Amino acid sequence: MFQYNKAAELLSICISSKMALAEVIIQAEMEESGLSRDDIWQMMSERFDIMKNSIINGVEKELKSKGGLIGGNARKLYLNLNSALSGKTATKAVSYALAVTEVNASMGKIVASPTAGSSGILPGVLLALAEDYDYPREKLIEALFVAAGLGRIIAINATLSGAEGGCQAECGSASAMAAATATYLVGGSPEQCFNAAAMALKGLLGLVCDPVAGLVEVPCSKRNATSTANALICADMTIAGIQSFIPFDEVVEAMHRVGQLMSPDLRETARGGCAAVPTALKYEKTIKK
Repeated sequence: MFQYNKAAELLSICISSKMALAEVIIQAEMEESGLSRDDIWQMMSERFDIMKNSIINGVEKELKSKGGLIGGNARKLYLNLNSALSGKTATKAVSYALAVTEVNASMGKIVASPTAGSSGILPGVLLALAEDYDYPREKLIEALFVAAGLGRIIAINATLSGAEGGCQAECGSASAMAAATATYLVGGSPEQCFNAAAMALKGLLGLVCDPVAGLVEVPCSKRNATSTANALICADMTIAGIQSFIPFDEVVEAMHRVGQLMSPDLRETARGGCAAVPTALKYEKTIKK
């Protein structure tokens, strides 16, 4: 009754059942997994706490990544909130996204949302909005289910893997999930959630996956930052009444096709893009020694 593979199907269920988007996604998970609502809610609640702790650890400590390429950037930006050109909430969200990537790269505990390489985007948006707008915990966990529903659709119809589809499949998908989450939190309709997600993913179509020396540090961490800002901008646009001309399902299909057209050198092999520039190649030689 609640199963869906595409956004259009999910929206149709919301209309016919007269249920909120998050509740339909929860019901679908109950049907598919056979678990109770309480069990599913508890699992998502635990993931929320991991997200929150990874942000705290990344902001409060100047962590150093295993590869030595990143560390301390989250704290630097967080301490600059009051003079940020892009506004306090957006900059906080970005600093939180950086924090999670630094925890990840230093072998700390994170939630792959949807992947480890894009793990900062959704928590960054969620926790910054939680703090600045005082959303209750229940609403925040509901928003995570919205993100999960979006991620499921992308996984079924395209990919979440950088090795298969480039970074558009990782940071692009995470940005779409975060845009829908932000839209849901501010009271947007299911249609608006998918509008925001479509615009966010469109903005990152074609993004290559080119980790320097094969490490999820550069340019991955800072891509989490810019993808976080992208998510918030797209949420703002959809709440203002701007619509995506291309429906979400078609954007996902386009992303899948773009990934198939990409050279293998641009899909997590560290053979192209930023991974192939002189500075990156010089660093790669030093760590191999």
